Amino acid sequence: MTVRIGIVGLGKILDQYLATFDRLPQAQVTAVADLDAARAEEVAAQVGARALSVEALVSDPEVDVVLNLTIPAAHAEVAHAAIAAGKPVYTEKPLAATATDAFGVLEAARAAGVRVGGAPDTVLGAGIQTARAAVDAGRVGIPTSATATFACPGHESWHPNPDFYYQAGGGPLLDMGPYYLTTLVTMLGEVASAVGVAGAAHETRTIGSGARAGQSVPVDVATHVTGILTHAGGAISTVVMSFDTAGTEAPKIEVHGTKGSLSVPDPNRFDGDVRLRAQGSPEWVVLEPSAGDIPGGRGIGVVDMMTAGDEAGVRASGELALHVLEVMEGMLTSAETGRAVPISSRVQRPAPVPLTRS
Repeated sequence: MTVRIGIVGLGKILDQYLATFDRLPQAQVTAVADLDAARAEEVAAQVGARALSVEALVSDPEVDVVLNLTIPAAHAEVAHAAIAAGKPVYTEKPLAATATDAFGVLEAARAAGVRVGGAPDTVLGAGIQTARAAVDAGRVGIPTSATATFACPGHESWHPNPDFYYQAGGGPLLDMGPYYLTTLVTMLGEVASAVGVAGAAHETRTIGSGARAGQSVPVDVATHVTGILTHAGGAISTVVMSFDTAGTEAPKIEVHGTKGSLSVPDPNRFDGDVRLRAQGSPEWVVLEPSAGDIPGGRGIGVVDMMTAGDEAGVRASGELALHVLEVMEGMLTSAETGRAVPISSRVQRPAPVPLTRS
């Protein structure tokens, strides 16, 4: 099956998707669109596609699925345009700027009978899938807790236009949280309630590279968020997402259970060592890859969505992306109100990915 892909939004993440599509024989980019018409023409010439307007792309008969790589504020608008044209749509994280918008996207998709998927698809790689397989096999016993930590100084040191990281819809939680929370849900199941505290160390950030180096960017969002998530299955996850640190030596993700502990690789990658330490053992043991897509790559979720036998088989699904977005919003709402926030959306853990070399 050839999956003909139309891409809307041609920013920095595009090259990673194109690299994946270039090596997958079933993926073919047939059309591209961007607010910058010259950029669209450039990319179209690069990949052998056509440069179209968004309106023309979503209705084009040679596009099977719309890949939505626009900025978060435009995610819902582009998704609705694709759905209205009867096209499945796969959206970069987060699924929409708000959970309310994301609910609306899924309702429209159900009414139209089309599929919706959402990043991250890093959870389909061998790193996270091998960790999940270890949990499913009972290697840690009954999971009781997990930790997830992302901490850095912020992206303004390397990104020439970092403004959106510090505007509504940005911040470390909405930027990096989807990788970590999607991994936690994949391994431990859906979240029933969320608690959060949040703050910001600086009122402005200074751009460190590019044509705008030295300019100040106002900070309108929390740049350090700590949350406690109660999974429906009983496990408790502690989450730290921060742009307010010089660095950290904290593990990316750990899962602890009644029989052992699991060190999980970077959820922003598709690979990495999975290490297990059994109760009573003095050593961590590296587990051989036993599940997941090798080598992975951003975009495998698009092909997975389109080739799944039915909607329930879509692994990087819109329902999963919505659930993670609602959990993140719940953490921020809890930080404002001082109360635990129940999570209303429900999602089944996606089907495991067998060990494959795509």
